[in-house]
Amino acid sequence: MGTVALVLIVVFIFLLIMNVPIAVAIALASFFAILAEGSDPTLVVAAKMANGVNSFALLAIPFFIFSGHLMGRGGLARRLIDFAGTLVGRLPGGLGYVNTLTCMLFGSISGSAAAAVSSVGGFMIPEMNRKGYGREFNVAVTTTAATTGLLIPPSNIMIVYSVAAGSVSIAAMFMAGLLPGIIMGLFIMLVAGVISIFAGYRGEVIEMPRWKPISATLLIAGIILSILASKSGWVPHEVPMFGKSIGFGFLVFSAVSAVCCICFKTFRRAYFTLLLILVVIGGILKGVFTATEAAAIAVVYAFLLSVVVYRQIKLKELPELLLQTGITTAVVMLLIGASSGMSWIMTMANIPQTVSAALLGLSDNPVVILLMINLLLLFVGTFMDMTPAVLIFTPIFLPVVASLGMHEVHFGIMMIANLCIGLCTPPVGACLFIGCGVGKTTIAKVTPMMLPFFGAMIAALMVITYVPASSLWMPVQTRQLKKVDVEKSTFMRPDKVSTEGVIHDDEAE
Repeated sequence: MGTVALVLIVVFIFLLIMNVPIAVAIALASFFAILAEGSDPTLVVAAKMANGVNSFALLAIPFFIFSGHLMGRGGLARRLIDFAGTLVGRLPGGLGYVNTLTCMLFGSISGSAAAAVSSVGGFMIPEMNRKGYGREFNVAVTTTAATTGLLIPPSNIMIVYSVAAGSVSIAAMFMAGLLPGIIMGLFIMLVAGVISIFAGYRGEVIEMPRWKPISATLLIAGIILSILASKSGWVPHEVPMFGKSIGFGFLVFSAVSAVCCICFKTFRRAYFTLLLILVVIGGILKGVFTATEAAAIAVVYAFLLSVVVYRQIKLKELPELLLQTGITTAVVMLLIGASSGMSWIMTMANIPQTVSAALLGLSDNPVVILLMINLLLLFVGTFMDMTPAVLIFTPIFLPVVASLGMHEVHFGIMMIANLCIGLCTPPVGACLFIGCGVGKTTIAKVTPMMLPFFGAMIAALMVITYVPASSLWMPVQTRQLKKVDVEKSTFMRPDKVSTEGVIHDDEAE
């Protein structure tokens, strides 16, 4: 290991041990490493930090943060809770399912796991306590379920990864995270259901609304058309969202109709909230606007919904929300800028190549190598926040997985899913701290109950890691990735592993 790499690693670890803020630790470690390399660290660090944040794509982050604050304060969580309760509240341990589903929906709207814990948990944890659910169980469900919103689009961390990896389509990342986010949520629901059955938690008594004749007709028609279209193999080029067969589109249509039938009243109340997801994702997929422009539209939509329609936020509260947005954005941008300098000096010191050679020297089996990478990221996630971890370790591990033939979009989703677990683990798990604060309990009491949920998240991570289709199917179906590029991936085919670089999407933002 060269002198520059040694100085970078030693200084960085020393500063972390001294409890120096992570952004300052990254910048100072880069400063001393560049000094050891022989260049002027003042000029180089300043230039790299300025260039690191000089990206149009990063402009989406403050907009999504602000829209998340508006959604969190605007009373939208209660509408989503009522909607989720009508769907799954009757099952054994129904409030656990409601909690998880609401966190998935709210996290996908706000793009923030911390906002989901505080907003959804602020109502669900006391309600579950009142209904006889265990306090530690309630906090564990809320804390782990909130992280699914970082996988379900839109998500700020996906934008950070796209910038860190370079030339990765943000739209492709958004669509790639949809199925993994659902998989993670289903695994959490499964564990919550098993615990609820053994603990004797009963479902909620919820009045079933009457079926609307028009909704029932739409449901039956959707199912029939889905079967007929699937049998005929009709391929509608004008509807790229529905993939190869229009039958898939009719299935989606019939499922939405079923939701309208089963929970018409609560769906109507949550309709405008859920519509934000369609506006943002649909606009990006149709090419109406970029991810950055979609973030600005999300702010306008959230403002109108929270201030004008629902009137849960007063105009005098907006300066406080803007201040919170500015503080959060400043922290993220400082991390990105400082990490840009560290990425540059790591490249100069050949650290990514050294790590890649070391891992490939241990084994040429993709299963083994990805297992080691996952273990390293799980360890890193226990003491480092998600944003700096993505910024630091993306340039280190991306060349390794590229040599295995793993698509960069798939790796990004795997990394985010991995680091989501770190948000729930001590000693620096932000969601765990917020959940314990909302639930008025301690980390020591909650941790034993968290273990089965950690197992569920790790099991979901293994599915995401070793089943590429879980991440790549949706981007291909929505034409955010070219099918031919995905098929070139040699991942999980050791006989065809090469040392070529990462496959880049021609349509990357």
